[in-house]
Amino acid sequence: MRERDDMTFPFSEYERRIRELRERMQERLLDAVIISDPENLMYLTDYQTTGYSFFQALVVPLDDEPFMITRKLEESNIHARTWVEKTRPYPDTGDAVQMLIGALREFGLQGKNLGYERNSYFLPAYHQDQIHTTFTDGRLMDCFGIVEEGRAVKSAVELDAMRKAAVATRAGMLAGIEATQPGVTENDIGAAISAAMFRAGGEPPAVMPYVTSGPRTMIGHATWEGREVQPGDHVFLEVGGCYRRYHTAMMRTVICGELSDAMFKAQETMKYALRRVREELRPGMTVSDADNLVRTIIVDNDVGAQLITRSGYSIGIAFPPSWDEGYIVSLKQGDSAVLRPGMTFHIIPWMWGVEGDKTCGISDTFYITDDGCDSFFADVEQDFVVKPGSGEAKVVDDRVSHIGNPNKRPMKKKSKKAEPLADPKAPTKTDDIAPRDHSNPA
Repeated sequence: MRERDDMTFPFSEYERRIRELRERMQERLLDAVIISDPENLMYLTDYQTTGYSFFQALVVPLDDEPFMITRKLEESNIHARTWVEKTRPYPDTGDAVQMLIGALREFGLQGKNLGYERNSYFLPAYHQDQIHTTFTDGRLMDCFGIVEEGRAVKSAVELDAMRKAAVATRAGMLAGIEATQPGVTENDIGAAISAAMFRAGGEPPAVMPYVTSGPRTMIGHATWEGREVQPGDHVFLEVGGCYRRYHTAMMRTVICGELSDAMFKAQETMKYALRRVREELRPGMTVSDADNLVRTIIVDNDVGAQLITRSGYSIGIAFPPSWDEGYIVSLKQGDSAVLRPGMTFHIIPWMWGVEGDKTCGISDTFYITDDGCDSFFADVEQDFVVKPGSGEAKVVDDRVSHIGNPNKRPMKKKSKKAEPLADPKAPTKTDDIAPRDHSNPA
């Protein structure tokens, strides 16, 4: 390993990652691992490129120096970015897998137990078949997840990188909210979000922001397509900011008209779910417990909405096509994985099908602490932003929510002198989550 001081993190961070990987290799009786997933390559070495559709691999022996196989063009990224000293590049006219097999033999790994990422997007079946039929002088074993086991828990320096990503996320979301009004197109809103993210120090995210309006909010994973926002529309925004491939994300909703009772109930339900997450997520809780906490709140509604997905997912290093690490940890029913300090999650108590034809969302990115959890966006307003006909935004409403049971009690008007209804578990609309003691949450 070539020590250098110009990588994303201190050199000692990469030494730790390789050391812990080798400890897991020993537990699995592996002499070497072949790592091809782009997120794992970056995690271990700081290597990144947009050319990851071409075969590339880091080989980490248990007792020898790691080496990389890349397309010749991408070798420059190894020298410019990483601590890796040994490379074996292949030309565009060459055979990538044959280069890998030749290097395995060159560095004395024939006859050894070799792990490879069988489930990697970028190690296709035909490459795996070629390896198995050509490299017959070694034992090949699936080791998918051996790097992700380390990635699931973020170190202090990784959390700092995510705070920088959160600055871009926040800037993009606020710009998108500001740009949203009747008469603009979804493209205009997407442009405002993107420009603000990048001006705030954000880098190209794994997924560009999601912007949908009116009936288009019911289309899963849709984003801007030129539709003009109409008076009375609601607009769904989901923004994932990026710094050095680390991401944070959040959802918000804008109402270009009046806030209906159904949408108000949806808003308060999602806010309550996030408040409970903030209060209850902690080390030792299972993934299933966390999912049930959110899911129970969201599905208990009388506005026709559903939570049709997992309720959250691990988030961190990502390349296209997705900003999430859900294949590492997803909050879903029946998963007994245990939350640990340093885990980071995008919690998504979004509501699909409010009144049958509206999707809205409020979400947050959290990190698990030693005794609870905290938010990257504790200072960002969660209420829907309501823009009446004049286009002026407001987030103040005269309805009182009975969250704790938000949809089973009637809405009531309160006079200027009225006090909030006395239910300690029923925050009013302006009773936002109190930030914990952290001077710079993002």
